[in-house]
Amino acid sequence: MTAKKTTKNIAPVKTRVLIVDDHPMVRESLINLIQDEPDLLVCGEAESRSQALDVAGTTKPNVAIVDLELKGSSGLELVKDFKSRYPKLAILVFSSSDEMVYAERALHAGARGYINKLETHPTILQAIRLVAAGGVSFSEKLTQQMVGRMAGTRPTTAAPSVEQLSDRELEVLQLIGTGDTTGQIAAKLHLAPNTVDTYRVRIRQKLGLTATGDLLHYAISWTHRGPTP
Repeated sequence: MTAKKTTKNIAPVKTRVLIVDDHPMVRESLINLIQDEPDLLVCGEAESRSQALDVAGTTKPNVAIVDLELKGSSGLELVKDFKSRYPKLAILVFSSSDEMVYAERALHAGARGYINKLETHPTILQAIRLVAAGGVSFSEKLTQQMVGRMAGTRPTTAAPSVEQLSDRELEVLQLIGTGDTTGQIAAKLHLAPNTVDTYRVRIRQKLGLTATGDLLHYAISWTHRGPTP
């Protein structure tokens, strides 16, 4: 008597995705985009750095999609935290900030990709799958820029720019540009007011600005300009 062979339907393993963004509508949009994909699963969402770290610890994501501007903190700091605590976690920065300014910083912090929020749905899904598979996802323009720097073709006579600022100095500059006072910046970044003043001086020096008013005008102009074409 021949024994019957039984076959079991084994569910495919899905890539677990954590969404970190301080805007509920953005999180909802990403959830709606991902939930119908057969190989992807949203395992959690968060709006702040501390919440994201807690959720990641309990949901064990494979990919974290992280905005750069979070509630009460910086997305770059969260990327560094994720890299330190969960080195196998693939991080994809999802932001409307200028890629030419922030993407290399995100890469150095531990991200595997950077994608603009204005990209199409297929492009976003492709980036998620690419970083999940161990690859990297950056625009062709940025890739060419990074290769040029590695080859030593970056101009040595370039004017002072935000690229010379540290991550923290860049945060301070952005908050100045949005109209925050020293006290407000100190509260948001959990710094002493005199520390913020020190950052202001350093930023002015690095950007070649001579007066406090020059810094304010520069910050407003830089913060409200569109991404580099």
